[in-house]
Amino acid sequence: MNGPFILRYIAEGEHQQQDFKMRIDDAKKIARTVSAFANTDGGRLLIGVKDNGSIAGIRPEEEMHMMEAAAQMYCKPPVGLEVQTWKVDNRAVLEINILPSRQRPHLAQLEDGSWKAFVRRDDENFIAPAVLLEVWKSDDVDRPNKYFHTEKEKKIFVSLQESVGLSQNQLAKKTGINRMVLTKLLARLVRWNLLDIFFVQNQVMFKLKDENQ
Repeated sequence: MNGPFILRYIAEGEHQQQDFKMRIDDAKKIARTVSAFANTDGGRLLIGVKDNGSIAGIRPEEEMHMMEAAAQMYCKPPVGLEVQTWKVDNRAVLEINILPSRQRPHLAQLEDGSWKAFVRRDDENFIAPAVLLEVWKSDDVDRPNKYFHTEKEKKIFVSLQESVGLSQNQLAKKTGINRMVLTKLLARLVRWNLLDIFFVQNQVMFKLKDENQ
């Protein structure tokens, strides 16, 4: 299809819900982006577009074959794709839309054969932390009407009140809470929207939720 919409998308640049690829050379690698979009807020992958936003063009059939392999063979459970082909100055751009999934986590296969879930933050993909995996386990479980802090959770709050953010290892040292127990407690607090997860140079950090959000 010809149309101005694809140019509007490209003008947005890469962000939380959009990524550019000049072409797909490795279905396993692109599976990480598919996993990240499906596990987070969904997203749009534009194939045939360089990082700087210029249109390189591609052969849609070849790229679609690679995308199907990424989503079906190298993601589990498989991820559904919505596909649209655009033409700009006779150059083809493949638009791949991935919806946020209710089957989280979607794992992507790595080069060593292992499987990891990814999440999207800004314009980067990160391996999903254990806390998020724990949160996703309870996606379909109803929360009780009232929330009561345990003594261990109070220790977490006190530690975070003194900081702009701490990693799970830092919290374990400050609180003395066993790491496996801490994972479950942090997941519970995230699910109750009391904590935020953020990334600093690939490290997962936790902070108290801003009351104004």
